[in-house]
Amino acid sequence: MSINYESLDLRAFLTVVELESFHRAAAALNMSQPALSRRIQKLEGSIGAALLERTTRRVALTAVGRELLPLVRRMLDEFDSSLFAMRELGQRQTGQVTIACLPTAAFYFLPRVIARFNEQYPNVRFSILDLSANDGLQSVARGEAEFGINLLGSADPELTFDALIEDPFVLACRRDHPLAARDIVAWADIEPYHLVTVSRASGNRTLLEAALVRSRVSLRWFYEVTHLSTSLGLVEAGLGISVLPQLATPQGEHPIIVTKPIENPQVSRTIGVVRRRERQLSPAAQRFLDMLMTTWSEG
Repeated sequence: MSINYESLDLRAFLTVVELESFHRAAAALNMSQPALSRRIQKLEGSIGAALLERTTRRVALTAVGRELLPLVRRMLDEFDSSLFAMRELGQRQTGQVTIACLPTAAFYFLPRVIARFNEQYPNVRFSILDLSANDGLQSVARGEAEFGINLLGSADPELTFDALIEDPFVLACRRDHPLAARDIVAWADIEPYHLVTVSRASGNRTLLEAALVRSRVSLRWFYEVTHLSTSLGLVEAGLGISVLPQLATPQGEHPIIVTKPIENPQVSRTIGVVRRRERQLSPAAQRFLDMLMTTWSEG
């Protein structure tokens, strides 16, 4: 035979006993006195005996209530201890974090943040969906990824976009190229040379061309590729120069390629975090996102 009760019924009983008052117990539990009385009555009904003697001045335990009191204390202590243990398990996290990430961020920036995270949470596994901007948005919208690192917001009202950094477009060329000696490059300086660019399906290409049209600047590409990493390969081989986001360029000193800022106008893309609106991340994903944003703000 099972006894029908809830943990709040036990907590209501214990609070009344400890405070010796229905009024004070109701205030402590943030409930009305009638609701508190119903909790006690429900517990007494489940036990089949009165637990408290009520008078106008005081509340006292019945004989059954005195026998039940230590058991209730032990049950609630064990329940609370179990919850604390589960919270610690949640903090250690042994699950998986799935992120929809721009390939450039996944290649150059994400690894050092993951390495830092794994020092604190070595049991968390990662699934990185290195997708284009549009595909990344759809992946987050469908719930395939917990959040995304993207250069696009979305018209989808179910998604939010929180900007993190501005990532300027720069010139990438070989160290022996004539433009490598310039501190700053103008768009007109690029026109005489073979230009490597990504295809029009790329969010980077769309964003760049839209910004340049407003400034009445046009790019004359010679090679068109699908991935930014391919454009760097062609540059390294001496086949041309490329305009690409700074985050997509080699970080640190590169033996062959140098990057130069481009001005008049300076064009940049906004990198941010895409999430589903009003959807809570798993504890591991939230901790990783917090660390990601802190690391990004530190540069």
